[in-house]
Amino acid sequence: MNYVYILKSSKYQRRIYIGSTRDLKKRFNEHNKGLNKSTKYGIPWKLVYYEAFLSKKDSIKRENNLKKFSSSYRQLKLRISNSLNRA
Repeated sequence: MNYVYILKSSKYQRRIYIGSTRDLKKRFNEHNKGLNKSTKYGIPWKLVYYEAFLSKKDSIKRENNLKKFSSSYRQLKLRISNSLNRA
């Protein structure tokens, strides 16, 4: 299974990270251990959303689409607004 996920920093209220991986638990732990250059300063992170895909190509396509902050990103942000505000 392939995943696209959204993390929210507990340290910086407005900071989020969008990523994709094959092993969501392992990748989440790597983010919170500071092993990722892009996320080591926002520790601790909370997982607020993820989507599962059978195809790696589909997950990468979705990740890139969300990272471009397109209309799909805005729609997702509205759909999970309570999760983003609580975390």
